[in-house]
Amino acid sequence: MSDSPATPLLDTVATPADLRTLKPAQLRQLADELRAETISAVGTTGGHLGSGLGVVELTTAIHYVFNTPDDRLIWDVGHQCYPHKILTGRRDRIRTLRMGGGLSGFTKRSESEFDPFGAAHSSTSISAALGFAVANKLADRPGKAIAVIGDGAMSAGMAYEAMNNAEQAGNRLVVILNDNDMSIAPPVGGLSAYLSRIVSSREFLGLRDLARRVARRLPRPLHAAARKTDEFARGMAMGGTLFEELGFYYVGPIDGHNLDQLIPVLENVRDTEEGPILVHVVTQKGKGYAPAEAAADKYHGVQKFDVITGAQAKAPPGPPSYTGVFAKALIAEAERDATICAITAAMPSGTGLDKFQQMFPGRTFDVGIAEQHAVTFAAGLAAQGMRPFCAIYSTFLQRAYDQVVHDVAIQNLPVRFAIDRAGLVGADGSTHAGSFDVTYLATLPNFVVMAAADEAELVHMVHTCAVHDTGPIAVRYPRGNGTGVALPATPERLEIGKGRVVRQGKKVAILSLGTRLEEALKAADQLDAMGLSTTVVDLRFAKPLDEALIRKTLTSHEVAVTIEEGAIGGLGAHVLTYASDSGLIDAGLKLRTMRLPDVFQDQDKPEKQYDDAGLNAPNIVETVLKALRHNSSGVVEGARA
Repeated sequence: MSDSPATPLLDTVATPADLRTLKPAQLRQLADELRAETISAVGTTGGHLGSGLGVVELTTAIHYVFNTPDDRLIWDVGHQCYPHKILTGRRDRIRTLRMGGGLSGFTKRSESEFDPFGAAHSSTSISAALGFAVANKLADRPGKAIAVIGDGAMSAGMAYEAMNNAEQAGNRLVVILNDNDMSIAPPVGGLSAYLSRIVSSREFLGLRDLARRVARRLPRPLHAAARKTDEFARGMAMGGTLFEELGFYYVGPIDGHNLDQLIPVLENVRDTEEGPILVHVVTQKGKGYAPAEAAADKYHGVQKFDVITGAQAKAPPGPPSYTGVFAKALIAEAERDATICAITAAMPSGTGLDKFQQMFPGRTFDVGIAEQHAVTFAAGLAAQGMRPFCAIYSTFLQRAYDQVVHDVAIQNLPVRFAIDRAGLVGADGSTHAGSFDVTYLATLPNFVVMAAADEAELVHMVHTCAVHDTGPIAVRYPRGNGTGVALPATPERLEIGKGRVVRQGKKVAILSLGTRLEEALKAADQLDAMGLSTTVVDLRFAKPLDEALIRKTLTSHEVAVTIEEGAIGGLGAHVLTYASDSGLIDAGLKLRTMRLPDVFQDQDKPEKQYDDAGLNAPNIVETVLKALRHNSSGVVEGARA
């Protein structure tokens, strides 16, 4: 870490209005200072760095040219928004990024008027910007909508769905394609920059409009030919044919780090009557910070780091991560079974499938940011006799729910879902929390839904998925490290729908699903010390339920508590439904359910998040004691009944 850098010019800019008072010749210095401040801030907090460094000049140019916030600037995903936050009145809090009570690591409507649309998932910006643009058009209000979307996010079908509909916005919509990895057009150079300035100029567009009006007077075949000739010529020279076919006027590619190129092009785009317009900008992820430029991932996501050396703070040694355990277990299964293959949606390292890919490149498929396609692709593989593992974060699997229902569950296809980042996820906050997967999967006929209590259980569950061929099956596991239990040398095939008694007692029963088991055991220690003999059950399965074990446990204990790392509608709801349907409620059952509260929890340290959620050992003890003190019998749902 290091002290804040000297930023004399940036110190005079609190908002984009201040920025727009500067002379164009001052913008280079401002961008350099903005880059230095971004590096210093992320060195202090950790977070997403490479993406933001790549758009420093672009961020400066957009706020300089357009009248934000009246012109609505929408960042796709939001990984790259830290320089934007510094320029839009939040510099004094930039060193609270991703901390409890601090700035979000993504754009957030409640945080600033300069964040008109919240984001953290990919490929939503064009749709949202189209909504803003059309709303202004319908209300006859001034103002443009500018969507900044990376080339990676363009791998999602939603971006093209929005572009296909974008002509309705006219010139009020500007899409800036930030191409920072894969070039989809000829290289940037002096000629292409010159052409971009020419084709975005008022003079060129005026001539083009004149040519169109003349062409309309020609016979229809000649009219169509003239239009195609214009588009084809510019498409061949500048790579814009695809975007033209979707109804956009294409400008680019231009150097996204050259303010002398960016400013005049964006000014032309701002002032034109042509539209919608797509501006293709080529940038370098990690630009201006040597350690990021040299890193394979361009320092996409980093821990706190030393600004001088780039060395990131290392976590203390501990148990392996759940993601790492999953990857190792899946590799072992694939070594035994040639039909096992793996699918990821642009997250090979995040899901551990990068390691699987090293071993089995022909059986690994990264489909890009396309979760819907990933699920249906996996369904096709399963229908043809393969054993696909679809490894997707819980929060991203939400994007493919129709495919899970229609293409997998209804057809009862044996797709294996490896659901990473289940439960709360710390600094990434509510947008990335895996709160809902048990609720939205366990409600589906034919599904098997498991949750690993520790890393050894995860190994067993990966094996169980591999050999389960009678329908869809899912295993969920959290972000972070395991508990340190020994991993099994040989995995065990779990009996579907059967839980296990981890600790036997007589008065109180805690039925756990997932990694709250450790807290359940701590609570049992405390309750035993109070003279309340406590049973702890690891149910393993949210669906199908171990009804025999649940019935035996509920009928032999005075109080029972379910606990899970998921939203309402999950395990607790299924246990309550079973208790109701089987008549156990009529027997005076005292049952409480503990689950995530019905709110979107902001970012914080995971242990603080679970404290706030009321899902740690003291909360379990409190729930049991309140239930025992409750004079009336019956069923009450809620951790703090």
